[in-house]
Amino acid sequence: MQAPPVKDGPRMNEEIRVPRVLLIDQNGEKQGIMPTSAAIEAAEEVGLDLVEIVPNADPPVCKILDYGKFKFQEQKKKNEARKRQKIVEIKEIKLRPNIDVHDYDVKARAMHRFFEEGDKVKVTLRFRGREMAHPELGMKLLQKVKGDFEPVAKVEYEPRMEGRQMIMILAPR
Repeated sequence: MQAPPVKDGPRMNEEIRVPRVLLIDQNGEKQGIMPTSAAIEAAEEVGLDLVEIVPNADPPVCKILDYGKFKFQEQKKKNEARKRQKIVEIKEIKLRPNIDVHDYDVKARAMHRFFEEGDKVKVTLRFRGREMAHPELGMKLLQKVKGDFEPVAKVEYEPRMEGRQMIMILAPR
């Protein structure tokens, strides 16, 4: 046997099962505490719905309004909020321990652009072959990156060796 479908959203009209409610009419004026049946009748008189706005209050607050329009406004608010939120991406910059000055400058410009866009940057320093014998060179390079980006970014994940690579994550300030 299936359970009845769970309704999302506020209760309305006959679904409101409390004995008394605080009624707010369609103009936004408080009508006071009254029996639920009287509030439903008042809503039907003006051809609108009685919608439970604050179910946790004592007594619950109900408002006379057009439920379809109310639901549409709520959906618009949700969509607007979703539009405004920024998804922070992690961009990756790959370096080598013996990187040339100009190559470093090109990577640094890219990192500046990422920080301006509000993204985090994962700096990966890959060691090959005999470079593994000198991890201090890699640490020195990552400290230089950290120092160069001190005004615009903060270190979220300190430089650490992970296998054959050293990783550091920077986040915009």
